[in-house]
Amino acid sequence: MRYMAARTGRHLQRYNKDHRLVVGCIPYRYKNGKKYDDELEVLVISSKKSESMMFPKGGWEIDESVEEAASRESLEEAGVLGNVECELGRWIFKSKSRELYHEGFMFPLLVTQQLDLWPEKCARKREWMSVGEAREACTQWWMKEALDKLVDRLTSSSILKQDIL
Repeated sequence: MRYMAARTGRHLQRYNKDHRLVVGCIPYRYKNGKKYDDELEVLVISSKKSESMMFPKGGWEIDESVEEAASRESLEEAGVLGNVECELGRWIFKSKSRELYHEGFMFPLLVTQQLDLWPEKCARKREWMSVGEAREACTQWWMKEALDKLVDRLTSSSILKQDIL
């Protein structure tokens, strides 16, 4: 894989009426790589502007699908690659830095590779946490709701698979 630079600028950004469209992922893995037999971990990153923690997210651009945008943001901000899964939901939230509202789409990302070098490595910290730790550390209410949806989805599919076996 070649090293890439993070996209910058807003000239390719998508908007829905007066809402900027943003896309993010909740990168996750199982602590020892064993699905259903192990503890779920999620990857959180620091904000560029503060020490607050969140999941990777950013603008959805006109030259990419929503899944491509989610994958790109996870690579640029957290340095992880993986499988983007079915959308967790959509949220409308107010920007912290401006008087704008955003419409945010969140996806689970089952991590398959964690890179040592990534575009925003010098600008952000990343940390694997338990779900409880991430819920405490994450400062954005809508990302906490997305995390709850992910846990519900993974727990439901785990129970269903165990019932089938």
